[in-house]
Amino acid sequence: MTMTSHLSELRKKHRVLSETIEREQRHPASDDLTIKRMKLQKLQLKQEIEKLAEATA
Repeated sequence: MTMTSHLSELRKKHRVLSETIEREQRHPASDDLTIKRMKLQKLQLKQEIEKLAEATA
């Protein structure tokens, strides 16, 4: 897998996770702990994306 395709996959995962978080937050019976974990995972993805993007620049 090339660096570009890897970055693309990470961005896709980040976008999907963001959409999932938004959907869960709108749901009245959402689990706060689950949302918190997803937000942490989203942050980790963002940090990895930024790190790889800097390395390829």
